Amino acid sequence: MAIELLVLLGKSFLFVLAALLPILNPAATAPIFLSLTQGASTKTRALLARKIARNMFALMAGSMLVGSYVLEFFGISLPIVRVGGGLIVAANAWRLLNASHVTDDRRTELADQYSNEQTLRQAFYPLTFPISCGPGSIAAAITIGVSLNDQRLALSLARMSGGVLALLVIACLLYLAFRYAQRLLKPLGEAGTVIFMRLSAFILMCLGVQIVWEGVSELLRSLLVPVAG
Repeated sequence: MAIELLVLLGKSFLFVLAALLPILNPAATAPIFLSLTQGASTKTRALLARKIARNMFALMAGSMLVGSYVLEFFGISLPIVRVGGGLIVAANAWRLLNASHVTDDRRTELADQYSNEQTLRQAFYPLTFPISCGPGSIAAAITIGVSLNDQRLALSLARMSGGVLALLVIACLLYLAFRYAQRLLKPLGEAGTVIFMRLSAFILMCLGVQIVWEGVSELLRSLLVPVAG
């Protein structure tokens, strides 16, 4: 029985890692993190990276373990979550696309504005949600949580434990990507970094529109099915 539980734990670990890592994609969101924290010191960015990774793990683990029950309690459907979250993602991406180039004087001004209170406030919104883990990844985590659940308690615990371990690994990768984002993009130079950030912001906006469209499509299908019947 113990071997069976370990096998289930390993399978669920690989399943959740393979399913959520491409969606969360820490390497792709690292440039967005840099753009939103322009003017912050290396120490502040390290603090933010740690808090964002911790917040992402808690949010995704909570979504996977109890997300479906919370939505059911409030009567909120996954399509509504996608529409609302997708709009937030698109709005943040639009702001990044239209952001002006930061001069040295502006960097100094921004650095002075990075108080501990602002750092704590930005760590969750928008840096954790919706930048690091948006409505698409939350919806995926909820769906995965439902598929990992089992009527037998021991099997359910083994599968959920594997999923939580996978989220812990992803959180560590997110921390490393954000913590050393500036070094990873340094070979591009200042001009290359700006171009890469704008491209990342455009892709992020497209993802936001895609998430909204998926939610709207599901809502329209739910309205058309009763009419067709």
